[in-house]
Amino acid sequence: MGLIYTDIELINPRDSSLKSIKLQALVDTGAITLCIPKHVAIQLNLNELEKREVTTAEGKQTLVPYVGPIQIHFENRNCYTGALVLGDAVLLGAIPLEDMDLIINPRLQKIMVNPQSPNIPTAVVKMCILKN
Repeated sequence: MGLIYTDIELINPRDSSLKSIKLQALVDTGAITLCIPKHVAIQLNLNELEKREVTTAEGKQTLVPYVGPIQIHFENRNCYTGALVLGDAVLLGAIPLEDMDLIINPRLQKIMVNPQSPNIPTAVVKMCILKN
């Protein structure tokens, strides 16, 4: 399987006067969060919420800005998250993929809406019922 890219739209939900940004993202199920380059954070005027420590593939630890909130739109799906600001490309990690109920089709090398729930995202949850 090669690299999988997909088109997404990023939106600042706190400022409706700003235009959304449509761009291509690298899909990486080994990554957890959304990562965006600094210029995307600036264009969307995203607030820095805190610094987060990340470990790069080379094993180097560094502090990077964590910004948000940011809305991700893909086809008929949306989610709200924060983003790490690093790198020169957008990286779409596992949490936003799960939140929007998207699946990876390795044969077609693309992500797609879960065909078992084409109209609305679904999630598996477990309930804990406490007895008095």
